[in-house]
Amino acid sequence: MSDISSYAAAGRSRDQDLDPRLAALVRAYPEPTLLLTPAGVVLAGNAAAEAMLGPARIGAPVSLTLRAPEVVEAARDAGIGGASHLVTFNLRVPVERSFEAHVLPIRFDSAAQAARAPDLVMLVFRDLTQAMRVDQMRADFVANASHELRTPLASLAGFIDTLRGPARDDPAMREKFLHIMGEQARRMSRLIDDLLSLSRVEMNVHRPPEAAVDLVPLTAHVRDALSPLARDRGVEIALEALQAPVMVRGERDDLIRLLENLVENALKYGASGKRVEISLKTEGTEAVLSVRDFGPGIAPEHLPRLTERFYRVDVAHSREQGGTGLGLALVKHIAARHRARLMIESEPGKGAVFIVRIPLSTG
Repeated sequence: MSDISSYAAAGRSRDQDLDPRLAALVRAYPEPTLLLTPAGVVLAGNAAAEAMLGPARIGAPVSLTLRAPEVVEAARDAGIGGASHLVTFNLRVPVERSFEAHVLPIRFDSAAQAARAPDLVMLVFRDLTQAMRVDQMRADFVANASHELRTPLASLAGFIDTLRGPARDDPAMREKFLHIMGEQARRMSRLIDDLLSLSRVEMNVHRPPEAAVDLVPLTAHVRDALSPLARDRGVEIALEALQAPVMVRGERDDLIRLLENLVENALKYGASGKRVEISLKTEGTEAVLSVRDFGPGIAPEHLPRLTERFYRVDVAHSREQGGTGLGLALVKHIAARHRARLMIESEPGKGAVFIVRIPLSTG
């Protein structure tokens, strides 16, 4: 009898004694993989499974490693009856991800009856998150773009008809309409840019960034970049930041976009307060980035919905300010990708403060 066949015969009574060759095969497999006894005890796992689930608890029931009751139940059924299963499931921590699990009974003796319980059960996982997000991204992009582009396109068509007709020989009216048409074209361009950015971030939200980013120069960069807009609106941007580096794991361009969106919102909708404050500090294991304005504030009933795409407190004022309704939705998704928390505090007449708490880099 071969060594592996000997293991098969003994494996039922010595669940923890795994042939090192089997463990090596599991470790070499490219997909996340766990090897179990028929009773559902974890014998081995590979690096991909550890990245997906955290360290496998060798010698413990699989339910302590994998919090997916439907997969655990399928593994139990495979260990008893020997039937294979394909199970789709979601993991919701740290962000929601979608997977399918192939539950495969393994018999070392090919001549054994299929009805006999298997010697081992193997779980092989495939991440469906990105494929599903791409499909959802396409559907959302078509639905959102068609809805939001309809109004400016209708306006452009109306102005073109007017310029071809009643305003054909009216230079003043022609200049007025061309100016409005330019604004509508720029609005559509901003809308498409924001939709594409939002789709890209949503597609990668389950993949936390790995690069180290110092938030101190980043906040100074955003303040300097938006100073011309602040001057145009008569608003002062004040920055209070630490001198020592504040390092986080992040995507620099996305973090710049996050802060720019928050500061631009403060300049657009809180300009009456004449001052916007950017603050960067650390609290415990988190970097705390905040943007405060002293404008009219936001009514409590609007706060829970501010990060919904295309939600606007005042639709006419938002469009007048050049808003696309996607800025805070983008902020929310960038924060989620960085495993950060976004909080919004406001009272009517007392301005608003947007706070992003980002885990500090530990290495």
